[in-house]
Amino acid sequence: MHDQPMSPAFQLLPGTPGSPVILHVPHSARAIPAGVRRGIVLDDAALERELDHITDAHTAEIAAGAASAAARAPWRFVNRLSRLVVDPERFPDEREEMLAVGMGAVYTRTTHREELRRDGHDGRPLVERYFHPYAEAMTAAVTDRLAATGRAVIVDVHSYPSEPLPYELHGAGPRPPVCLGTDPFHTPAELLAHAERAFGGFGGSGIDSPFAGAYVPLEYYGRDPRVGALMIEIRRDVYMREPGGPAGPGLDALAGALAALVDAIA
Repeated sequence: MHDQPMSPAFQLLPGTPGSPVILHVPHSARAIPAGVRRGIVLDDAALERELDHITDAHTAEIAAGAASAAARAPWRFVNRLSRLVVDPERFPDEREEMLAVGMGAVYTRTTHREELRRDGHDGRPLVERYFHPYAEAMTAAVTDRLAATGRAVIVDVHSYPSEPLPYELHGAGPRPPVCLGTDPFHTPAELLAHAERAFGGFGGSGIDSPFAGAYVPLEYYGRDPRVGALMIEIRRDVYMREPGGPAGPGLDALAGALAALVDAIA
């Protein structure tokens, strides 16, 4: 895998050969290719506002800081394009509950449920060009960790706003400083306990509220218990000015906590 050409849409950053951990950063970027931009109906100012709301700003920096601080560097899989191109963590079919608000693999609505793409927009070309290659590369990364170490642990690095946005289907529940998203098959109790300890210094953590679940490539999802997964959702006011503002001192502390989690896993 080390000699594979790098895609401009995503990047696999190697870690320690013996580490099973993949830090997955799917929503940190704002880049939108020109051809994709033409299919978005928002004007430039409105698009920038939407990107402020929808982007998990600075999460790639948190993951990079954790990789530098960890005793055994994790691998990092980083999306280099905005989730407004495609969202690589959605189901690409009718299983995706976010279709109810126009936010399947290809979004047609904004965070405020306004029009992003025209009604009837055919998202299949975007899925073919961006979603499937991303999924295949992430699957290959997991396969590589399994071959090298006998297991793989995907830690999703996300953030979320301190106040719910209209698109959220489960926004009425608790919004702790750190939300830990779990999967009943892929999140063992020990992994969750490690995360609760690592992120214990930010005012409390919660489980599966306001966001639940954890990303696993479909080839392994619900099938292979050697693949562990956990989603880290950091409330944005813990480390940045909302929406879309600069990072603050909380970023380094969060990177340190993530490094502690990586070391506990590895």
